Amino acid sequence: MSAPFTSIQYPIAIEAGLGRLAQETDYAAHVEQLIKQVLFTSPGERIDRPDFGCGLKRMVFAPNSDVAASLVQVSVYEALTKWLSTVIDVSSVQATAADETLSVAIAYVLKARQERKYLNLQVTL
Repeated sequence: MSAPFTSIQYPIAIEAGLGRLAQETDYAAHVEQLIKQVLFTSPGERIDRPDFGCGLKRMVFAPNSDVAASLVQVSVYEALTKWLSTVIDVSSVQATAADETLSVAIAYVLKARQERKYLNLQVTL
């Protein structure tokens, strides 16, 4: 059995009735939240870490094409490897462009538990 785990939930929220920050007690969910922070933070958005992030949400304003999907695939892989390499091993990143949707599929392994996880995201353009 694994040790108890607690962190602040992302996005930050207040627990109704308790008046305190919502907590995350599932380690896998916490890591998924970390991945989303990296993916949806644009470089330059954090003052103390101007190179942090991947900027996936800026793709909403970019033309959707196979070239854009390839760029996203490389950007996502590099950002996750750079910022979360102590927590996860990124197995693969697949990005596909279809009509108004950019789909990103990430396969990774939680290093602490050696669990394989998947995260699928869609950016609608």
